[in-house]
Formats: sequence, structure tokens, C-alpha cells
Amino acid sequence: MSKHRLPPRLLLSAAVMASLLVVSSAPVFAQGSAQERAEARRAKHAAAKAETEQVAATTAEPTYPSATRQEPNGKASAKLTPRLQKLFEAYDESDLAAAQAIADEVLANPDANAYEKAIAARIIGSMHLGQDDARAQAYLQQAVDFNGLGNNEHYESMLIVAQLQMQDEKYDQSLATLEKFLAETRSTKPEHLVLKGNALYRLERYPEAIAVLKPAIDATPEPRADWTQLLMGAYAASDQPEEAARLAEKIAAGTPSDKRAQINLAATYLQSDQYDKAAEIYEKLRAAGQLTEERDYRNLYALYFNAQGKEAQVVTVINDGLQKGILKPDHATYQALAQAYFFSGQAGKAIEAYQKAAPLASDGQTYLDLAKILANEGRTAESKQAAQMALDKGVKDPEAARKLLSR
Repeated sequence: MSKHRLPPRLLLSAAVMASLLVVSSAPVFAQGSAQERAEARRAKHAAAKAETEQVAATTAEPTYPSATRQEPNGKASAKLTPRLQKLFEAYDESDLAAAQAIADEVLANPDANAYEKAIAARIIGSMHLGQDDARAQAYLQQAVDFNGLGNNEHYESMLIVAQLQMQDEKYDQSLATLEKFLAETRSTKPEHLVLKGNALYRLERYPEAIAVLKPAIDATPEPRADWTQLLMGAYAASDQPEEAARLAEKIAAGTPSDKRAQINLAATYLQSDQYDKAAEIYEKLRAAGQLTEERDYRNLYALYFNAQGKEAQVVTVINDGLQKGILKPDHATYQALAQAYFFSGQAGKAIEAYQKAAPLASDGQTYLDLAKILANEGRTAESKQAAQMALDKGVKDPEAARKLLSR
């Protein structure tokens, strides 16, 4: 999986908000300062206001109706409700500093119950998403470990932990988290199964990845292209290029203007040595002006070099890339052009290309190749000059250069 980016903040569900505000009917403080009494009144008012919300929350349809985990009945205590209210206000105002201080206070409070600690960890963890994902992961893992949230929030937190572990390339940990999630929720949602398939793929357990990904994708009327690409990659890595090509063709046919989909299709053809088909894909992209990167042109002319009798196409592609400024006029480009000209019987143009390539080389081998062609063409003086340049820059076979000099 490319790395999965998560939203910067989580929205707490109505169930969490309602549960957060529920307190007992007893006064929070029997005696105390005016400020304390005011806080107590606000807490009681919030509790009364939350009663109707709590009824709706408890009757809401669960996200994981088949979960094996027993729904906890955790509620905020009268003592900590004011602090949790402040925490939620800080969350709502995106005040990370204030929320951090309150959350850490609640987490360190020995009197806080499992629900209160879990909700504090969940809120502050969500606020760190996208800013400090390592801290987000640590707090959300605590939210899961405290085991005090309702199933919806508990398993959402677990799922995000798995995604963050994947993002950090902790694939073993991510897979373990996902397997626990799937075992407890009994979820068969394709988006959840694909996450597991992705973890298996990253661990190079390709047959297992296929076994998870294929039924998930088959059960989805319009599966996401990246899901299918993941399955395609698993097929390719497990030496099933025909299956990979079948999927790649399906994706490419559905997204003809998508360069990535077309390049992926070309890659699957390469894995089964279908160079002509791969080159055809690249040529369509070139005609459409979609070959905009140097590697695109290098890939295309390399395809032609690997095919029989395609030197003329190599020449065309390289010259086109140079003219458009996409291919760099460097040693590799001019040497490839020189070879293509030579093997297509155009010695004069091959010499011109070698003359451009040789000064750009790190050693004298290209000068030696140039000297040989010049000698074959009867251009002895130029051949000797090139041979001397080869010796000056250094070659693996200096004797070959000396023979040309002695002619």
C-alpha cells in the first residue's frame, strides 16, 4: 500500500459524546468555592441535557453487530466529567496544548475508570493524527488497551492503529492487529479484508494475500483500482503473470487515460516477455503526449532494444525525446543512439552519435568503440586519434587501442 494517510482529526460519534456527558444525579461537590459550585451546576445541566442523547445513542445501529466483544457500560464519573468536558472543548477548538495537558492528567489519575482513560487517550490520539503519527498511534493503542470504549469507537481505534503500523512499515504488527480486529468483529467488509491483504503482500506472503484479496474484490461490484492493482502485484510476485495481465487489462480498459494503469499493464506484459505489447502501450502514451518523464522514454527505447530488428524505432524514440527536452543529452542517451544507428546500418550517423557520447563517458571505452567504427569506414587518421583518446582516458583492453594506432 502506498502509505495510507489518515484524516488529521477524528469525529467522535454521538454515542461517545452522550456517554461523555452522563453523570450521576448526586452533586459533584457538597461544599466548596463558588467556582466549584458553578462547575457542579454545569455538570448537572450537561447530564440532564445528555439524557435524551444517551437514549438515541444506545439504540443506534452498531457498526459491528457480530462482534464477540461485550459492549462495556462505561460512563464518565461525576468527579472527572468537568475535566472531560474541558478536554472535549479543547478538541472541538483544535487546542492541542490544552487537550494534551488535560488528557495526560486524566490518564495519570488513579481514580479514572477504564472509560475515562480510554476516551482521553482516543481524543488526544486523534488530535495527533497527521501531526505526530507516532504519538497518535501510542495514544490510540492505549484507548484500545483500556478496553473501556463502546465497540464502534474501540474497533475504529484499533483499525487506525493497524493503518498507522502499516504506514510505519511495521507489517508484522499491523497484520497482528488486523487479525485481532477481524476475529473479534467478524467483519467481512472488503475494505477491512483488503487491509489484511495489503499487510500480507508487504510481508511477501503473496499466496495468502491473494487468498484474502480475491474474494474481497470479487464481492465488490466496483472495486477500487488500487485494490485490483494490489491483487495484480500479488499475482505477478507469485509467478502468475497471466492472472496479473488479465487484471491489468481490465483496469487499463476502464481507465484509458490513466497513465499509471497503462504503465502497469505494460509491466505485466514485460513479465511474460511480451515486449511488443508493452511497447505498443508506451507508444500510445507517447502519441498522447503522456510520456513526460525521462524514464518513460528510456523504458520505451529499452523495449525496442530487446526486440529483434527494432533499431529504427530506438532511433525515433531517442531523437523524439531529445527534441522535446525529456531525454538528457548525456552519455547513456548518445551511446544508445549510436548503437541503434550502427546496428541499423547507418555508420555515418553512428559515428556522429559516438562523437557526442565519448567526451561524456567516465572512461575511454566509448572512444575505443568510435575508433573501431572509424577504422571500418576507412577513416584511419580519425580512428587513430580516437584510439589515443581511449588510451588517455583508460580502457580495460589497451592492446586493442594500440593495434588501431599501429595501423
